[in-house]
Amino acid sequence: MSNSGEDRRGQLFVFSAPSGAGKTTLVRKVMAARPELQFSISYTTRPKRESETHAADYHFIDRARFEGLRATGAFLEYAEVFGNYYGTGQADVDTLRDGGHDVLLEIDWQGARQVRGNAPDCCTVFILPPNLAELERRLRDRKTDAEDVITRRLGEAVDDISHWADFDYVVINDDLDQATDELLAIMSSRPVATAASDPDVQACIKALLTG
Repeated sequence: MSNSGEDRRGQLFVFSAPSGAGKTTLVRKVMAARPELQFSISYTTRPKRESETHAADYHFIDRARFEGLRATGAFLEYAEVFGNYYGTGQADVDTLRDGGHDVLLEIDWQGARQVRGNAPDCCTVFILPPNLAELERRLRDRKTDAEDVITRRLGEAVDDISHWADFDYVVINDDLDQATDELLAIMSSRPVATAASDPDVQACIKALLTG
């Protein structure tokens, strides 16, 4: 798969994962290996932090404007989180793709479901931990959450994992370098044994949920 050029429409990749699966680290490694990849800058109604820049970190807009854009179908996907809206602009993604750029979205499974409905040619990847014990260890190693928050995140992670079959590919993040290679292979259309329809992948996920 070529990475740019106006003679092709760029591909849209969607990465999702439960909290603690290591998605953010993998995205950084993928972006380092594929620096031509583009991120679409999201829209949000939450207040801008002092360290953030409008139109670089987010498009910061008020609730009325967000709801107006939503009413016109301007968002490829959107969600309300802790009282604030977040959304990915349809036109922003289309402009990048029409210019031949591959685009990467890092969103949750609910957002991925919306993207599949609005851009059915997207490629969706679900990133998972090797097992629930490792997921719990990673969450605790962050040392940023109270015990009740960790318990809630673990419960949410199990629910998130139950939606794995909605995705085109599943990547188990046991070894960081191997998981990165698998993601890059998927994005380059190289054969990989991580399709969600693969019986070995399905068995691995069943073991993850019961082990």
